[in-house]
Amino acid sequence: MQNQTDQIASKYLGKKTDGSSIYDPSLIVPIPRCENRSQYNIDSNNIPFEGRDVWHAYEFSALTENNLPVTRVLKLKYNCRSEFLVESKSLKLYLNSFNMTGFGKTTKDCLATCKAKIEQDLSEKLKTKVEANFLENNTERVEIFKNFQDLTDFIDESKIRIENFKETPEVLETETSAPEQEYYLTFDSLRSNCRVTHQPDFGDVFIHYKSQKHILEESLVKYLCSFRSEYHFHEECCEMIFKRLFDILDEGDALFVCALYTRRGGIDICPARWSKNCNVDDVYKLLDLTKLARHGIKQ
Repeated sequence: MQNQTDQIASKYLGKKTDGSSIYDPSLIVPIPRCENRSQYNIDSNNIPFEGRDVWHAYEFSALTENNLPVTRVLKLKYNCRSEFLVESKSLKLYLNSFNMTGFGKTTKDCLATCKAKIEQDLSEKLKTKVEANFLENNTERVEIFKNFQDLTDFIDESKIRIENFKETPEVLETETSAPEQEYYLTFDSLRSNCRVTHQPDFGDVFIHYKSQKHILEESLVKYLCSFRSEYHFHEECCEMIFKRLFDILDEGDALFVCALYTRRGGIDICPARWSKNCNVDDVYKLLDLTKLARHGIKQ
């Protein structure tokens, strides 16, 4: 029997859907966050993190009033404290409804009109402020991930044995290290699955924490591998990883988790969650980490 989240999310997911050939904001499907959070003891009234959900639509396109095509990469951001997240297929259908609709006499007018409509439509549906921006090809490029170390560099691949493929926080182990240290870790083999279609989703995880506790890297690899047979939305996986690490660290420790998923259907989702005491400016302003940043685009 489907739970409420799956029932709402399956409006379009897993079904043949033609979408709309004209602009149609009614296609947007908001998903309540509370149901999954309650399963992992995340109190919606006292969330233990801050965060943003960052989306990139790599193939956004619309027309001018003279039917000249305008195509850009669209970036969307909104706060994780919103009551709802947007279901990804509905977002794709909504954005595709711009494809054959004319807005404005020039490219500049078209983009300005689309930006305003997208921000208004999504903000109303998700009941939070949604920021939309179009990225240009001449955006400044920077190196932003140089301090992160690959988790697999810390393990002996010939000896480690992965036995759990359902989320298993019990495998996480810590040891005490003095004095307090900072860790910058990345893992490029995160896999989870869509909770409705069960199609696989692949991504990279970036973890930064500052603590007198040291999370043993081998145990962290085992934990992240345990998502391979989980069925959750990207945002939920990011929050689950954050919450499990938050629970084993000491109160007051800084923690940042970002899950950068590979795009599917022309759209990627890049949720980021960080502890309330995390000084994001000290970690390359990690709230803006995205796939594009990883590929060298400053945003």
